[in-house]
Formats: sequence, C-alpha cells, structure tokens
Amino acid sequence: MTKFRTTALSCLAGAMLLTGAPTMSVAQDAKNPQKPALPKDDGEKRILETIVEARKGQRYANVSEADGRLMRQLVEAVNAQRVVELGTSTGESGLYFSLALRKTGGKLYTYDIDPERSKVAKANFEKAGVADLIVMTLGDAHETAPKNTEPIDVLFIDAEKPGYDAYLRELLPLVRPGGLILAHNMHQPAPNPKYIEAVTTNPDLDTSFVLMDGAGIGITLKKR
Repeated sequence: MTKFRTTALSCLAGAMLLTGAPTMSVAQDAKNPQKPALPKDDGEKRILETIVEARKGQRYANVSEADGRLMRQLVEAVNAQRVVELGTSTGESGLYFSLALRKTGGKLYTYDIDPERSKVAKANFEKAGVADLIVMTLGDAHETAPKNTEPIDVLFIDAEKPGYDAYLRELLPLVRPGGLILAHNMHQPAPNPKYIEAVTTNPDLDTSFVLMDGAGIGITLKKR
C-alpha cells in the first residue's frame, strides 16, 4: 500500500470517529469530545463565518455541521481535484467542500435545477471568497452532469431522492477507482431503496452508513 493510500485511509477513519459513528451523537453521549471547527487561517475563518450567516433564517434544507465537516475531511483526505455535487441548494455543502478544495487545488462542479436557490448559493460563494473554486450549472442534473466526462474524485448526491439510483447509474462510470460517492439523507427523509440496493449489492463498491442519528450519509468506495 502506498504512503498516500495509507494516509488517506487513516484520515478517513479518523474523520468518521471525530464526527460521530451511527450510534453516537453529541446529544446521545455527553462524553463526545466534538467541538466547533477552528479556522486555520483567515480564508478558512471567512468560509466558516459565511456558513454561520447562511444558516440564519434559512428556508431550504442543507447539510448539518457534522455532515459538512465529515464531507470536508473526506475530500481533503483523498486530495480530491474534481468534486461533483448534485443539489447545490443554497451552497452550504459547497462551502464545506471549498474548505478542502482550497488546500487540494481542486474544484467543485455543482448542479441545481432551482434558480432561486442557485442565486443564494452564488452570493454565499462570493461572500466566502471561494467563487473561483466552484463551477455552477443550472438545469436538470440528469441531463447536464453526464455531459462532463472528466474523472470524478468525489461525487456528492443530495438532489431529489427518487433520482438517486439514476444519478448513480449515470455517473458511476466517471468516478475514478478509489473515488468516493457520498449520498445524503440515508436515514431521513426516507432513502431511495433502489439506491441502497445498488450500493450494497455491487461487488465493485463498498458502502458504510454514518451519522445515522441525523440525516445520515452513505460513504461508498469505488474499489480499485
């Protein structure tokens, strides 16, 4: 095993433990040592402050802090250069990804069908100073996302739940061996059973479900 793979796997395991396993949360375990994220530099501070502001009076569903921090850790651990997000919403997940991408030198390609949400997300990205790391596409992601044929390091699915299995079929060929598929809402709202079946019965994939006391995230490795 290469040094990079060993480091990435170690970071992945640590990220899961620090953000909480399926049976542990801050509410459930008073001994959980989790604390708020600490900015390493002014750029990171600006992003974290934008996330806090974006959460005030928000009208749309977004990832939780625990979800977002895990996503950032995973993207940075695998040194992702190309992250594809299906479901921009108002950009909070994109802001978490940008915390990693400003270090890895990668970019986020994010898709949403709702112009109002996309407008808010664009403003949040600009406020955080990360607009140069993010390529936004407005439209039906089933049609627009597969048009890009570059290898994907991390695929994040957080769009309409009935479409999860279709997104997987459409984009799995583009996920590089050793890449990750992250699927939000694996606990609530109710996940798409076809997606669950697809990622748990394919021998080319290995899937774990974490943070299941909240929305829940599926972490799927495309095996090498």
